[in-house]
Amino acid sequence: MARKRAVTIHISNKQGVRLENASLTVEQVSKDFLLGSAIAYTFIGNTPYQDWFLERFNAAVFEDEIKWYTTEPKQGQLNYTLADELLEFVRRNQITVRGHNIFWEDPKYTPVWVQNLTDSELKSAVNSRIQSLMSKYKDEFVHWDVNNELLHFNFYEQRLGPNATLEFYRTVHQQDPLATLFLNEFNVVETCDSTSTVDKYIAKIRELKEDGMSMNGIGLEGHFGAPNPPRIRATLDKLATLGLPIWLTEVDISDTFSKETQGIYLEQVLREGFSHPAVDGIMLWSAIRRNKCYRMCLTDPDLNNLPTGNVVDKLLKEWDTGVLKGPTDDHGSYSFYGFLGEYKLTASYEGKVVDAAFSLSPSHETKHFSVQL
Repeated sequence: MARKRAVTIHISNKQGVRLENASLTVEQVSKDFLLGSAIAYTFIGNTPYQDWFLERFNAAVFEDEIKWYTTEPKQGQLNYTLADELLEFVRRNQITVRGHNIFWEDPKYTPVWVQNLTDSELKSAVNSRIQSLMSKYKDEFVHWDVNNELLHFNFYEQRLGPNATLEFYRTVHQQDPLATLFLNEFNVVETCDSTSTVDKYIAKIRELKEDGMSMNGIGLEGHFGAPNPPRIRATLDKLATLGLPIWLTEVDISDTFSKETQGIYLEQVLREGFSHPAVDGIMLWSAIRRNKCYRMCLTDPDLNNLPTGNVVDKLLKEWDTGVLKGPTDDHGSYSFYGFLGEYKLTASYEGKVVDAAFSLSPSHETKHFSVQL
């Protein structure tokens, strides 16, 4: 019910007389809920893979292609070629794209040359990193994961002081004010981790916002082992009290399980996320790279669905209104419940045909839409 809305379409003639038995065809053409997948450099120029993606997803995130170790592997040698090519694809196909990530607190994923800088050099380097990304990609990414995995690691906080994260978010917000800025973290929703309990995550958000940080998105990575649906639900309920958009940003299931079990567990996670009204979107961490994925693929290298891919296809069909056909009733009306998103309709009566379009946005009220023939 959080993802659907009641609709009544009224058909009348130019004099306002309602028309009984007018024929209607209604089709959902796009979805409000964002479900997507990571993509990587292997996506570039791979038309079959791109077509497979476009048949399913309306959102994307680049797996590594804008991370610092990719865009500046050596100091001063900037290379955005891969990111630009991926961005050209999402622009051309009107795909919503997240920006992941600007900084990563884990030193293992921080460029070696960055780790070897003096404190003053590091401060200059992080400012240059932000300036470089924002001057190039302002308004391109709907989200930025500004400082990744802050609860588990603290490379920048140790080197630049306790206000380092605050300054990162403040600077990014100043330069890309319409992007939603996320605190992205693992093991908040997946399992019991004393470092990243939901209470610690909430406390960190409140601490940073009290200091004036422009952080307004909750990023839950979602690298699951065996999921615990009641725990997922309780965690989302608690985070929802903050009133911020929640995204499951990197969902996958451990490859220690069989592919069949991965599919079963993935369905549990996706249903919990889609069913919670505070969740705005879900990203699957399933980019194919060198014929493998990080932990969970949706297809084999030849793009044949694995059990996880079958789950995605089943849910995409279930969560789509599809095509509805029928006549208006004796009041000249046709009613249905539809998933939120964009629709087109065709109405016909005694040889007259009209095409129209309407949107279903979130509301508890019935959407009334009138068409004259």
